[in-house]
Amino acid sequence: MAEKKDLRRLTAEDLTEELRAAREELLDLRMQLATRQLKDVRAIPRVRRRIARAMTIAREREIEKSA
Repeated sequence: MAEKKDLRRLTAEDLTEELRAAREELLDLRMQLATRQLKDVRAIPRVRRRIARAMTIAREREIEKSA
């Protein structure tokens, strides 16, 4: 679920859950990389971008609430 449109449709709780899941996935990928089990090395940047998108949307919502 890396599409920005899909992330924007999520509620705050779902967005938090998506962010937690993405961070967990990134940890797993890093472990696989460290143990040389990672097949798709491009997965790490994709997950990092997914995390950044979710954090950006969360921050935008936070700013909207305070404005």
